[in-house]
Amino acid sequence: MDSHQESRLQRPATRAARLSAIEQALMSHIVTSQSQLSTILADEGIDVTQATLSRDLDEINAGKARLADGTMAYALEPAEADRDPALDEQRDHVDAMARAEQQLSKVLSGLVVSVAHAHNLIVVHTPSGAAQYVASVIDRQPLDAILGSIAGDDTVMLVCAEDDIARDFSQWMLGVASRAK
Repeated sequence: MDSHQESRLQRPATRAARLSAIEQALMSHIVTSQSQLSTILADEGIDVTQATLSRDLDEINAGKARLADGTMAYALEPAEADRDPALDEQRDHVDAMARAEQQLSKVLSGLVVSVAHAHNLIVVHTPSGAAQYVASVIDRQPLDAILGSIAGDDTVMLVCAEDDIARDFSQWMLGVASRAK
């Protein structure tokens, strides 16, 4: 039994959840039209009108950008246009870790004091006041294995989909933090 498929993300019917779902869809799919985006959202149980979708895209600063193959697609920022569409199509655990390492290494290398895991949980200690920032950066990564985070002042708790993923991700985070100069 694959727990990745069982633990499908559920969102409340709020504006903030809808905006988050739009951002996630734009990061994980090549979206060339509002109609396509509406279909992706509908598959997640989010029904939205075209007018609302237009306002939402404007609010999160999403616009069309030209991809390397010439296709025009929605992106959150100009750098998103440089993404490799093949990687967006077939994300697996290893690919997500590689992208996350690139995006997280600067943050983690300066802000992670210690890392521990127990079962499917990871506890990350940071300097005072840095935990919410670290959690926010991790939450924004397309890591299907990380279900979410809770942050206090100097501690972040990450909930992983499986025990072995928590072990691997905590070791990865410790390795990234250890490379700090």
